[in-house]
Amino acid sequence: MNKNEIVESLKDGLIVSCQAVPGEPHYMEGITVKFAECADWAGAAGLRVNSPEDIKAIKEKVNLPIVGIWKIVRNIKDVYLTPNLEAAKAVWEAGAEIIAVQATNHLRDDGKLSYETIKEIKENLPDALIFADIATAEDAKIAASYGADFVAPTLAGYTKAGHFNKVEIKDTPDFNLLRDIVDAVKGTMTKVIMEGKVSTPEIAVQCLYMGAHAVVVGNAITRPHITAKRFVRTLNRFHGE
Repeated sequence: MNKNEIVESLKDGLIVSCQAVPGEPHYMEGITVKFAECADWAGAAGLRVNSPEDIKAIKEKVNLPIVGIWKIVRNIKDVYLTPNLEAAKAVWEAGAEIIAVQATNHLRDDGKLSYETIKEIKENLPDALIFADIATAEDAKIAASYGADFVAPTLAGYTKAGHFNKVEIKDTPDFNLLRDIVDAVKGTMTKVIMEGKVSTPEIAVQCLYMGAHAVVVGNAITRPHITAKRFVRTLNRFHGE
């Protein structure tokens, strides 16, 4: 598929995040490939995959568009999600059609704001689609101006500028932020993808009604320990804990 065909193939669809890292209870060799095969069997429109190794392994088994990312020095540096052109090239060469990059008001190692990675990909990898992981509506506006094909509030709450960076754990999407992002990119070619706390099909549909082009779901599908924790947390609230 060409770029326009990929964009259209994702419309109103489900992108399943297929990720697992050592230390998580469900981690085992080959688990992300199985996640991807399950998503394909279910009729998902695309996948979100971390690391060149997992992207390559999944691409050999599943023929769905991949939003490829590479989380480098996470929890150590402010810009960690495909933080530079070299990381983006590795994701692209592994087989991802869409490169996800951090696009927030944070400085890369070279002193440039992370938005610059969008421009560098467009100049060096013109056939790649760009998925900007943002934290705020202002991030979305800037990413769109740089030419991002997609924006998603993946990093909301995970940066100092995030809308709900609080001690309280939220189990529902930030619909106000989704509304603001949709408004921020209105009139541009940039599509909004909703990512974050989309835990039910009903919530996914609500996001589409609000203007999302597609939704990304991870925890509710491919991280059973997180889904179980959400149930436990809710039941504890019932008991007043």
